Amino acid sequence: MKSALPLLILAGTASACQPNRPDSPEKLKAVIVAYFDCISRKDFTRMKSLTTPEFIIFENGKVIDNDGLIAVINGSPITRADYSFDNFRVNVDSSSGSVIYFNHGKFMTNDTSVLTRDWLESATFKKVGNEWKLDFIHSTVKK
Repeated sequence: MKSALPLLILAGTASACQPNRPDSPEKLKAVIVAYFDCISRKDFTRMKSLTTPEFIIFENGKVIDNDGLIAVINGSPITRADYSFDNFRVNVDSSSGSVIYFNHGKFMTNDTSVLTRDWLESATFKKVGNEWKLDFIHSTVKK
């Protein structure tokens, strides 16, 4: 009777060599949309839960972390913010990803003034456990 050990070793080696499959680009898009939705609703606890501890944003020549962004939001006269996105380009593997996209913001104040702004943005992600987390956003005002 022949030993099954060589077959088990071969099967184990073959499965260990299988590359991890890339995750769905839609998962990264969903994190971006959720992050900005949290900004709109001022749900800062959930906003922070969508990012890595070392998360930062480069915007207008400044480096801002979540706490800095929260301070900006809380000090702003804006009473309502709505964001929409388009032109997503996503690169993702099993543990990291990047997204470039256009971000369109519409902002209202108490005196009913409306301001719109468009940005060119890119973001990087890390997979923490089974969850995608934002690690970095670079934002430039679109001309």
